[in-house]
Amino acid sequence: MLVGYARVSTQDQKLDMQIKALREAGCQKIFAEKITGTRADRPEYKALKEFVRGGEDTIVVYKLDRLGRSIRHLIQEIQDFKERNVGFRSIQEHIDTNTSGGKLFFHIFAAIAEFERDIIVERTKTGLEAARARGKQGGRPKKLTTSQIEILKKLYADKNNDISDICHSFRISKATLYRLVRNYK
Repeated sequence: MLVGYARVSTQDQKLDMQIKALREAGCQKIFAEKITGTRADRPEYKALKEFVRGGEDTIVVYKLDRLGRSIRHLIQEIQDFKERNVGFRSIQEHIDTNTSGGKLFFHIFAAIAEFERDIIVERTKTGLEAARARGKQGGRPKKLTTSQIEILKKLYADKNNDISDICHSFRISKATLYRLVRNYK
């Protein structure tokens, strides 16, 4: 059985075009929802995955981006379908994992995505190393200087000072005050 999945990101968008294309492709059941693809908790998508049966069903989408949040997520989802013996088709991209050509195309697609991810990781590492060599330090900048922390510690050590007043003066929370006092002894 062909089982369709249609999704739009906002309530203002319409599902009509996708549903029409899925029906024309032969889908007997269609799951549709108006929810952003970046959300992992898509109720209709979850229901679709529970509905399909291995060896019998093929999931059909209008476009690849309707299914996955990212290339990596898309590959993971289609790999999950493959392990469950559920086919996958994308109408616009003409991908059908039930055919040899569709499987080949998807494996090439997955390899390119993995290659792209490796390049990004490599560039990030190189960039961080170059920044460290220039004396740059990553992360959030320190809120207080070393001399301010020394003053803060002296104020904290004097039991006549109110904790709330110290925090207000330095514009920090009590948790930050206690952490700074504990870590900078």
